[in-house]
Amino acid sequence: MKVKQRIPLKIKRMGINGEGIGFHKGTLVFVPGALKGEEVFCQISRVKPNYAEARLLKVNKASRFRVDPACPIYETCGGCQIMHLQYRKQLEFKKDVLKQALKKFKPEGYEEYELRPTLGMKKPVYYRGKLQFQTRRVKDKVAAGLFAENSHRLVPVMDCLVQDKVTQTIINRTAELLDDLQIPVYDERREQGVRTVMVRRARKTGQVHMIFVLSRRLDLSAVVKHLTTDFPAIRTIAINIQARKTSDIYGAETEIIWGPEHIQEGVLDYSFELSPRAFYQLNPQQTEVLYQEAVKALDVRETDHLIDAYCGVGTIGFAFADKVASVRGMDIVPEAIQDAKVSAKKMGFTNTHYEAGTAESIIPHWYAEGYRADALIVDPPRTGLDEKLLQTILKFKPEKMVYVSCNVSTLARDLKTLAKIYQVDYIQSVDMFPHTARTEAVVKLQLKNRGETK
Repeated sequence: MKVKQRIPLKIKRMGINGEGIGFHKGTLVFVPGALKGEEVFCQISRVKPNYAEARLLKVNKASRFRVDPACPIYETCGGCQIMHLQYRKQLEFKKDVLKQALKKFKPEGYEEYELRPTLGMKKPVYYRGKLQFQTRRVKDKVAAGLFAENSHRLVPVMDCLVQDKVTQTIINRTAELLDDLQIPVYDERREQGVRTVMVRRARKTGQVHMIFVLSRRLDLSAVVKHLTTDFPAIRTIAINIQARKTSDIYGAETEIIWGPEHIQEGVLDYSFELSPRAFYQLNPQQTEVLYQEAVKALDVRETDHLIDAYCGVGTIGFAFADKVASVRGMDIVPEAIQDAKVSAKKMGFTNTHYEAGTAESIIPHWYAEGYRADALIVDPPRTGLDEKLLQTILKFKPEKMVYVSCNVSTLARDLKTLAKIYQVDYIQSVDMFPHTARTEAVVKLQLKNRGETK
């Protein structure tokens, strides 16, 4: 098989990134845009020892579940991967990629795990409450959007089908103002100006905050004046300086330049505060579903002591605070921990405690002081659980645990370790990102030998 070779291919299944997978003379071939059951004509773009990648040229026999993507820039943007697949089948696909990940890593007893049907959305559009768009000059005008896949070529995004409409309107106006007021935007060669703009809108209150990520300090007073006049919902505007040439979006320091530090958000039956850099789920509507599943899976008692690792602003832990004896959480983002403390105080919780730092360093310290957890929640980033945290869990053995995952591969990898001492009761996938290949999952785990709890 050679690069640029053109071949017919029957697609046998779909991979974890949403690509079609077929076999050509015994070699795996990955074809983005192809669907299971289709017969396609494709061109080899990359050849590796154990597989090849190809570009879809023509669909000779289409799947009956193929649909026309509603987004006009779907193929160039790269933000979504499976919008050409009927939504009901997207939900089935997300359960299947979980099966694939488990089969790859083979945690103990994985063949017997109960994999529940993916919980989807009734209207899977305009769901993202937060955007982070890059700003560049395109055809001598300031544009905001996303980089095309595997490139630094900006695709201007003016009407995203999955982005909250208010945040999209705000970013469109922001690009206009940067252009009209001749505010410098980032240039790969000169490395100066506005690099990225973040806009987040709270679902419960409608309040908005923004961050302008700059390569150097700029006078944004005129931009701020126009935006806050045009959009009364804007409550907070901040700047962040990222002077380094890096793929990291943010630098170390974030400074509020207009308004108070927080916006108010709510989920389930409680509310909380969000500072601009604090993590919160991107799909506020489905977050309700996700947290309901976490509460259901953990099944706590009033006497339980709970640790909420990777707690962010404390949102999952708050769902349990009135149901347990205590909640303790930690996160590496100090602003998030401060938000958690403020929100807990406002809600009247006296049984919560939050610290900034890593779970693998803080949990042993708490245990040395005599604290014992009956229950544990982990909601890690896409990289999964830190190896030191996994070993900490194996050492201290909370009797019940819920793992909230945003990456089926790292989930399956971590379950290989956790399944040594925990029984996996079930895995409930939740579609937080319709039209993408990503899914979230809630895993219910219980200690196999309860007498081992320390």
